[in-house]
Amino acid sequence: MDTTLIRDLTRGSVSRQLIHFSFPFLLANLLQLVYSLVDMVFVGQVVGSTGLAAVSVGSQLTMLFATLGMGFAAGGQIYISQQVGRGEREELRPTIGTLFTSLTLMALLITVVGCAFCRPLLQLLNTPAEAMDQAADYLFVCSLGMFFIFGYNSLCAVLRGMGDSRHPLLFVFIATVLNVVLDYLFVVVMGLEAKGAALATVAGQACSFLFAVVLLYQNRANFAFDFRLSSFAIHPERARALVKLSLPIALQQNAITISMLYVNAQINALGLVAVAVAGIGQKIQHVVGVITGAMQAAAATMVGQNMGAGKLNRVKNIVFICWAVCLAAAAVCSAAFLLFPRQIFACFDRNPEVLACAPGFLSIVCVMVFSFALMAPTNGLINGIGFTTLNLGIALLDGVIFRIGLSMLFGRYLEWGVNGYYLGNALAGYISVFLGSLYFFSGRWERRRLLQGAEGASSGEPEALNGAWEHKA
Repeated sequence: MDTTLIRDLTRGSVSRQLIHFSFPFLLANLLQLVYSLVDMVFVGQVVGSTGLAAVSVGSQLTMLFATLGMGFAAGGQIYISQQVGRGEREELRPTIGTLFTSLTLMALLITVVGCAFCRPLLQLLNTPAEAMDQAADYLFVCSLGMFFIFGYNSLCAVLRGMGDSRHPLLFVFIATVLNVVLDYLFVVVMGLEAKGAALATVAGQACSFLFAVVLLYQNRANFAFDFRLSSFAIHPERARALVKLSLPIALQQNAITISMLYVNAQINALGLVAVAVAGIGQKIQHVVGVITGAMQAAAATMVGQNMGAGKLNRVKNIVFICWAVCLAAAAVCSAAFLLFPRQIFACFDRNPEVLACAPGFLSIVCVMVFSFALMAPTNGLINGIGFTTLNLGIALLDGVIFRIGLSMLFGRYLEWGVNGYYLGNALAGYISVFLGSLYFFSGRWERRRLLQGAEGASSGEPEALNGAWEHKA
């Protein structure tokens, strides 16, 4: 198998490979965090709390749309990583083509929905009247850019499934640099407010996506995909396999996202200050998410390849090392949050009312980030072995029952305001921690059957899932 873009993660030191392979994920996540923070900083400093609230609410719906594509891309990454682990290079082309075309069609559908119903959707979130026009502009522009967001995620999923985490880092670097420059131009120089931030975001994503397409086309001989029109055909058996894998992931992510939207809608009804506080806090918590997300994504690919190769002891080591790194990151960041809350918030908004809320809100963010650290390794394991329906079930408990229930308890019934709603949001994540850890230590994951999409590969007749995701007898 050509290893120019395809990397074997089933040999060598587990800790060294996990850290080395996750590092580009981490840098890419960090750049994406900068990407989103820049919008908040420019708009918050130039436009004030109204613009900050508009970007905060508009980005909540944008993320809801984007997570659909990210969920299906994650399923494609798992499928491809297992094919690579089994050495099935010839099986990659129909899988990649099916993934690309399916995500393109999904992006076009979401674009239509987002553009046509931006104001009704924002009204459902109790968007403050002062921020409605800017929020609508932000959401409309971002909806137009869904093709590029989905396209970028699909390309990166394929590369990461093959073991290449360096090129996705390059792509997001390009997008981030362009976004910073255009944010200054559109928001500060031209005064386009929230719309300018959205235009900068979409332009950065579009440039990154096009750069990725050109680079991969030039290296198509090593990419296992030739970019011929016929190669973009949707293969029914691959589509079924991808849906079985991806739909639970997408539903899992959206169950949590929708529950957070519900919580945010309650916060939005409290006014501009509450929206600004929650928006800043949610961005800050992603500092830890940069690390835990990178470790989870790297672990999922490494677990997929090692399960495909039947190396179970390496899988255990991946989870334990991932835990150690994530918990260390959560501890360091939490210390900074507790020591410098007002200084951190002041980077976004100098409104005295907003700054007064910083210490209490960031203490709750600390509770949240430790749940990130504890759940990331087991989420990576569960996704890597393909048991995505388990993560879906956990997410439904997390999002629908605990997140909404606890948030309403603390925020509405105990009348703790924005801090109460967010405390419930933070505590809900620990149900995922408990159930994911229970599954890992039970050892049942060792008896999982992996995708058999290429069971007939030797005869050139790839099949769909052959009793896929059933436990071995």
